[in-house]
Amino acid sequence: MYSLLYKKENAHDESIWSCAWGRLSKEKKDVNDGDGENSRDSNASDDVPTDYLISGGLDDLVKVWELRDEKLELKHKLEGHSLGVVSVAVSNDGRLCASSSLDSSMRIWDLKSGEKTSSIEVGPVDLWTVAFSPDDKFIISGSHSGKITMYSVETAKAEQTLDTRGKFTLSIAYSPDGKYVASGAVDGIINIFDVASNKLCHTLEGHAMPIRSLCFSPDSQLLLTASDDGHMKLYDVQHANVVGTLSGHASWVLSVAFSPDGTHFVSGSSDKTVKVWEVSTKQCIHTFNEHNDQVWGVKYNPEKMALITAYHDNCPLTVKKDKKGTPWVLLKDSRLCVTVVRPVITYRAVAWCKKTQYSGEPKTFCSPESCKSGYNW
Repeated sequence: MYSLLYKKENAHDESIWSCAWGRLSKEKKDVNDGDGENSRDSNASDDVPTDYLISGGLDDLVKVWELRDEKLELKHKLEGHSLGVVSVAVSNDGRLCASSSLDSSMRIWDLKSGEKTSSIEVGPVDLWTVAFSPDDKFIISGSHSGKITMYSVETAKAEQTLDTRGKFTLSIAYSPDGKYVASGAVDGIINIFDVASNKLCHTLEGHAMPIRSLCFSPDSQLLLTASDDGHMKLYDVQHANVVGTLSGHASWVLSVAFSPDGTHFVSGSSDKTVKVWEVSTKQCIHTFNEHNDQVWGVKYNPEKMALITAYHDNCPLTVKKDKKGTPWVLLKDSRLCVTVVRPVITYRAVAWCKKTQYSGEPKTFCSPESCKSGYNW
């Protein structure tokens, strides 16, 4: 049912913490040669879209990969961050990429040229996961204070703030219809805001542990959440009702993503598996067991049934196909993770990262199991 398509060794020199997948439609050219048929053929050829895979890692780099002929080719190596890249996101039109870093900065990049278009500097840990608004006019990000800031893509300035009055915002999502922003905190609280009114609509307390990931369904009717408690929950956004609780992973659920058609979603876990779920039945229909360590991120291709995953291991980049022949892209590299991946860079690890940063060792990170500082994890 699933087959290996491609494997890319050493995608980064060090661990990959985040990734995204975007699609850029090429601009049509005006061909006035008097031959209508030839003109149509030329335009059709120019309109072939380009798939970009974006990865950010511990090596402070953002890399742009072009998926062509079932192979990945490095298109750009984006330099500018001075510490590990926490999160990357691609605009809905596929033209821009946003990256946030432990250096407390956000960079916005032009994917076609590889040039930085703007940068945003903030206070320590005031940027974490980033996401574009559906119209690509804004980028949102959570922070350690629990506030969600909306930055203008055009001016690179803060335009609006949503205050959860809670704890560290680990995960964030913008609804596809542009009406809502959802956030997940380290204490398991989920908040849903109405963007137009700037008001808090719902506070959901279905989880008791950190919300590592959340996402809206393509029709914006459902919100899917993933938590360290090992469970996922589906909420009716309008009424804030739980419509399903899904279990099956043996450990933390670290990342979730809906398929573009909304019929399925995937989950990655620290139990080293990736599971594919059917929304209608709320049942797991397939489990990937290829990973050798924690899977910290999953992302779908914007238009196809294709998937990126990432995990904490010394692994190459691989591409797989499902039973329909559509590629599933598995990003794997270095010791930590790939994709929306942050195996040790969690809320609790931030204090340690800041401590090592100040001691002159910005790239020295540890996990609760290996920490020798005596810090209360």
